[in-house]
Order: sequence, then C-alpha cells, then structure tokens
Amino acid sequence: MGNFLPLVATLSSGLSFLFYGTVCLFSQKMVREFERYRLSKYRRLVGFLELGGGLGQLMGVYSEPLSVISSGGLALLMLLGIWTRKRVQDPWHLWLPAIFLFLVNAFLFLLALSA
Repeated sequence: MGNFLPLVATLSSGLSFLFYGTVCLFSQKMVREFERYRLSKYRRLVGFLELGGGLGQLMGVYSEPLSVISSGGLALLMLLGIWTRKRVQDPWHLWLPAIFLFLVNAFLFLLALSA
C-alpha cells in the first residue's frame, strides 16, 4: 500500500506528459498558444521534453536515477509553464494543470531523492 500513491502519481504523470507532448507537437491550437506566449521557437522543444519526460517517468518505475531526472525535469518544465501563464496574464484557472503537474512531479522528485 505504501508504494501505491507514488506508482499512481508516476503512471498518471507519465501518461499525461505523453499526451501533452503529442498535442504540443501536432496540434494547431498549441501552435497558436505558443505564438500567444511569444515562445513559438520553443514549441517543438517543449513537446519533445514532455514526451521524453513522460517516457522517463514510465521507465523510472524500474530505474531510480531515471525517476529522479524525469520528475525533476518535468517539475522544472511546469514551473516555467506557471511563470509563462503569469507573464501573459492568463486567468488563474488556466494555471491549474501546470500547478497540479508541478506539485505531482516535485513530490515524485523529492520521494526519489530520498530513496
């Protein structure tokens, strides 16, 4: 039971980032969003980082170092996402996915560091 919450958090985060990374790379809506953020040249990088982090999360179930790297990297990516939302003055409710995913990945990062 003690490993259940971290496992669910890891799988949820990994699958979420596989989804978000794919959307970031292939959705016209995300092309427009990154233009709005004034970060168009970073859209593909963000998409690949999300895909890589998602895969790292899923493989991190079997590799502690990979779990540390992917959860730390995704937490940092979401912190930058929160900052971006603040910079473009989005309403607070649009920040919630980034805040939630930051908290999940910060939790997983600290948990993996302490293992």
